Parts: sequence; C-alpha cells; structure tokens
Amino acid sequence: MIWYSFHEWRGIGPVDDFVGADNYVQVFTNPQIFGVFFVSIYYFAGAFVQMAIALYFAALLSTRTWFSNFFRGVLFFPYLINGVAIGFVFLYLFQPGGTLDTVLGWFGVAETPLWLGDPDIANYSLAATSVWRYTGLNFVLFLGAIQSIPSELYEAAEIDGASKWQQFWALTFPGIRRIIGLSFILAISGSLSVFEIPFIMTGGANGTSTFVIQTLQTAFTFRQVGLASAMAVVLLVIVLVVTWVQRKVFPDEKVDLT
Repeated sequence: MIWYSFHEWRGIGPVDDFVGADNYVQVFTNPQIFGVFFVSIYYFAGAFVQMAIALYFAALLSTRTWFSNFFRGVLFFPYLINGVAIGFVFLYLFQPGGTLDTVLGWFGVAETPLWLGDPDIANYSLAATSVWRYTGLNFVLFLGAIQSIPSELYEAAEIDGASKWQQFWALTFPGIRRIIGLSFILAISGSLSVFEIPFIMTGGANGTSTFVIQTLQTAFTFRQVGLASAMAVVLLVIVLVVTWVQRKVFPDEKVDLT
C-alpha cells in the first residue's frame, strides 16, 4: 500500500507513473479530502460522552447493587450487535415519522428536524448512535479495572472517613488511569476510522462522509488507488503518533518487588 501511494494507479492493469509525494500533498491540500477530518470531531466528542457514561455506571455497578448483573448485560449488549444491524435499526429510528418522531410527538413536539437529512444535525445523530453502540466496551474495561483494585484500600478509606467521591478520586481514578489512557487511544483511532454507521445510514451524504468513506470512494468510485493508499497511510501514521504520545503520557508503571 505504501508503494501504491507513491504511484498513480486506477486499480486495474499495470501501475502507472511514479508521482513521488504528490498524493500526500493532495491529501493535505485538497479541501474535499482534508475537510472530512473535521467530521471525526463529532465522534471524538461522542467518545468522551460514552467514556463518562461508562465510567459512571462502572463505578456504580462495581459495588453490590440490586440486579447488577442484569444492568451489566443491558449496558454491554449493544456492543455485541453487528454494526450493520445497528445502522438499519437507527435508520428507522431517525427517519421522518419514525420511532423518535413518534415518541417526541407523545410529549407535544409537533415539528421535528430531519435527523439524517439536515447537515447541521446529521452528524450529531450519527455520533449518538456510535455512543449507544460503544459505551458497553468502555463499561467492561472500566468495570474490570475497578474490580482489580484491592477492596482493603476502600475499607481503609472508609475507616478514615473518606466519602465516596474522595474514594473515587484518591483510589478508583488512579487505579484505572492506564485503562482510561487505553480508552482515549481507542476513542481517537475509532473517531478517525468510523465507517459502518455513517455508510449504512447516510452513505456519506449531507456532510457525514468520514475519512474512511472518502478513502473507499476515492479508490473504488473515482479509481484513484494511489491517492487512496496515501490517505490510508496518513491515517495509519496519525494513529501511531497518537499511540506514541499516549505511551509517553501514560507510561507503564514499574512494580518494585524488593
């Protein structure tokens, strides 16, 4: 793919002329290509929302709570559903006169926007769908990390008179810091590589095209495989750089066994 990115090729037949870094220059100078990066901001913001929701429920359900196993299953279940199926379900939810409009009508909302047809709202609707799907993944990661913290620390904190909020910031948050860093990396890489939900629900129309959708259209619709390969390499480099930064910010903790 790296070799293709330095050439001009239509995807069939022999590879055409060597163009050097022209494909990479076009990735960063063509507003139609580089502009789709800003669509990822909606999903990146949604990732913080899902992390906050997941962390709240993980902290709540890590203690003995009525029907805790049931609620754990409810939170994790959306992550088990195929992304294409989720796209079709929410496509019906957001369509004009669909489930969401019907529910809002019960509360007296007569005029509802075009959830997927209005460019000003469509990305919010898609990001909300992504939040619903991936909250369960972050929930399981946070729950496992919280349960790995020794219970004796919480018992000692309670004896010292620490409140639940103080226990969270003094014990829970430091104990799951590395998992939060992992979730942050998944949020960045996931927001840059979103594909299934916008492709199924809008096909990239109304300003909802993501970088991956744009890359596939460049390769298979416009037959510019060299340029699409450069776009894929750029995405890979961004993810690697973010991962490197994360390792610097959240280094591996050294355990003293002496």
